[in-house]
Amino acid sequence: MPIPPPPAPGTLLVDTSRDDLIGEFRGLAGPYWALRPVRGGPEWEAEPRDVRPADPMERLRAETARANARSVEGLL
Repeated sequence: MPIPPPPAPGTLLVDTSRDDLIGEFRGLAGPYWALRPVRGGPEWEAEPRDVRPADPMERLRAETARANARSVEGLL
């Protein structure tokens, strides 16, 4: 399976190697893609082969989590 080209920064992706954890694409880290949790926190590196675009429902859940973190927890 060929390695896909990196997406635009900020794109929401699902890391299938981490129980479908959703992260925001931040950039390249050598051969890996750097992702950041949508609610904030440390970035992690993912194999591009293990990442797929978030579907509409996953994006909605992630955006809701981000908005809740901003308003309730004072994060981001």
